[in-house]
Amino acid sequence: MGVYVNPPADGFAEILNYKKYIDKSGIIAYTNSVLGTPDKLICFSKPRRFGKSFAAKMITAYYSRGADAKALFAGLKIARMDMDQDQNNYSGFKENLNKYDVISLDMTPFVTLAESTDDIVSDLQQDVIEELENEFPDCIKKGTKTLYKALLQINVKTRRKFFIVIDEWDMIFREAKENISVQKEYINLLRSLFKSNQTSQIIIGAYMTGILPIKKYGTQSALTDFREFSMLKPGSLAEFVGFTEKEVYELCQEYHLDFDETRKWYDGYRFDAIGHIYCPNSIIELMSMQVFDSYWTTTETYESLRDYIDMNVDGLKDAIIDMLGGKSHRIDTGTFQNDMTSLSGKDDILTLLVHLGYLAYDFDNKEVFIPNEEVRGEFVRAVKEGRRRELAKAVKMSDMLLEATLRLDGTA
Repeated sequence: MGVYVNPPADGFAEILNYKKYIDKSGIIAYTNSVLGTPDKLICFSKPRRFGKSFAAKMITAYYSRGADAKALFAGLKIARMDMDQDQNNYSGFKENLNKYDVISLDMTPFVTLAESTDDIVSDLQQDVIEELENEFPDCIKKGTKTLYKALLQINVKTRRKFFIVIDEWDMIFREAKENISVQKEYINLLRSLFKSNQTSQIIIGAYMTGILPIKKYGTQSALTDFREFSMLKPGSLAEFVGFTEKEVYELCQEYHLDFDETRKWYDGYRFDAIGHIYCPNSIIELMSMQVFDSYWTTTETYESLRDYIDMNVDGLKDAIIDMLGGKSHRIDTGTFQNDMTSLSGKDDILTLLVHLGYLAYDFDNKEVFIPNEEVRGEFVRAVKEGRRRELAKAVKMSDMLLEATLRLDGTA
């Protein structure tokens, strides 16, 4: 049992103590279904405050040999699914519970505590290898510096495979935007683990989560063997992007809140497979505060994007004014390189805003739109505080026209 190697279930146990916990353990049925198959590598990207870390801690607690999580999962959906074998709903819960060697990495401390961004990848590998040496004595050759070689040496002697969980996998690309060398070093580390001839030998499964999908070089993903789920294409994991409408309705009933008003403020993300999805943080804050308000805080990333809005890059300002007025805007998401620096035009910026949660995406029509009142408030605040007075004026006029429309004031 360690910090990174076969960690305990403490993080997930704390989450379960939360009164407003919503059971999303069903995602484990999917990860179990792909263990040891060509689909075993999963990257699930979604915006901040949509429960990324909660899921990573839950998956770690479930698979880790260092955790005793049977009691934690006993009353959850994933455990109940096994009781329903006749309905073809078998989840593999019992046979996979706490059965694997897990390496669980939260990239946040590695990035934020590094003395130099140049050292992030080497420090990470050194820390994990030290724990592996304690967990698997006499398996790793002295002087081994790469995680890939350490895992391969362990496998040769023990035949054990690893399940790897990486939370905030893309943080290097967000926080070290200008350090191309460390980004390449990091991608090469991931490639060695997940895109080598020995991947099937050392890896039983992987779950990565972050805000951005896997970075592209040209038109190709850097890690083509990963099955990606995102705000553009959540696929079979759509219900785990956030809270479903049924879950939000039940919370409103429990906390005596107006569901229609809740929907007006926080609804807007929609996927064909599951319907409406809500940001978990916004709903939890609403239940706690009992006040309909914006619970987002503007991110540093969004602050930098505001410069593009101010400059009206490729007509971006005009598109946002239209969306503030309730319109949708057609975009091409294919050119986006899944990073914060290779933004070549309006469509790339709008695509990034989808991944950040500031815009919703209609896959069928290839259009983006502002999802709800909460996010609309963030856009209004951003443009009013911007350096372009004409944009703020346009937003104000749009608000006045909307109010006049609601008053049925035809003259206005």
